[in-house]
Amino acid sequence: MTAPLANLSIDTIDLNADLGEGFGRWRLTDDEALLSIVTSANVACGFHAGDPSTMRRVCELAAGRGVRIGAQVSYRDLAGFGRRSMDVPPRELTDEIAYQIGALEVFARAAGARVDYVKPHGALYNRSVHDEAQAAAVVEGIRLAAGGPLPVLGLPGSRLHEAARAAGLPVVAEAFADRAYTAAGTLVPRGEPGAVVSDPDTVVKRALGFARDRAVTSIDGQRIEVDVRSLCVHGDTPGAADLARRVRAELTAAGVRVAAFA
Repeated sequence: MTAPLANLSIDTIDLNADLGEGFGRWRLTDDEALLSIVTSANVACGFHAGDPSTMRRVCELAAGRGVRIGAQVSYRDLAGFGRRSMDVPPRELTDEIAYQIGALEVFARAAGARVDYVKPHGALYNRSVHDEAQAAAVVEGIRLAAGGPLPVLGLPGSRLHEAARAAGLPVVAEAFADRAYTAAGTLVPRGEPGAVVSDPDTVVKRALGFARDRAVTSIDGQRIEVDVRSLCVHGDTPGAADLARRVRAELTAAGVRVAAFA
C-alpha cells in the first residue's frame, strides 16, 4: 500500500471534513463552524445522509466561503449511515454514483460553484480500497456524471486510485488524523478496538506527522510512510469543529500552508 519517500516537509495540505450529514430535522455535523475552518467539504449526497435542502444549504455556505465542494458518494444505506458493506452489482453502483454526483451538482451550480471532486464514504470507501470491481464501478459513475477529469479523493495505493488513473482521472491521496491505521496502510475497521482516535492531542500530533514527516504510526507501533495531499477530520465526531480548528492552527504554526489541493 505504501512506498518509501524522502523525509521532506509538505508545504501545503488540504483540510477536508464530511458535511451535510443529517436528514430532515436531524443534524450530525456543525456545517457552519466547519466551513469556517476546512478548505474542502465532502457533502453527503442523500444515500448515507443528507437531503435536498441540506445539500443546497451546505453548497451555498461553502460557495460563499470559498470552500471547495466535493460529492461524498455512498452505498444506499440511510439506516446504517453508509457504514454497512453491501454487494451492489457494478452497473447499478455506477448509476447510483452518477445519480448522487448529479444531484449535488444541481445545488453547487445554483450556488455559483461546482462539484470539484468525489470521495466515497464509509463502507464504499473501504470496499473500494481492495475490491477492483466496486472501484471500477465508482470510477465509471464519476465519468458518467462528470463528463471530464473530476479528481478522486481516496486512500493512497487503493484500487480506487488505480482505476481512476487508468480512466484518466486525477487522484488526491488522503489521510485521516482521527483514524487508526494497520501496518499495511489501510484503516482499522471501525468495529475493532482503537479504530477511532478520540484524544485531541493525539489527533493533532498525527496531523502534524502526516504533514511534516509524511508518516503515521500504525496501531501495532510500526512507522508507515504516506504521501498525502489532503487531511480529513470527521465531521460527525463530537467537538469536530474545535478539533479541526486546533489542527489547522497547529499546522499553520508549524509552517504548513492549509489550502485546497490544486
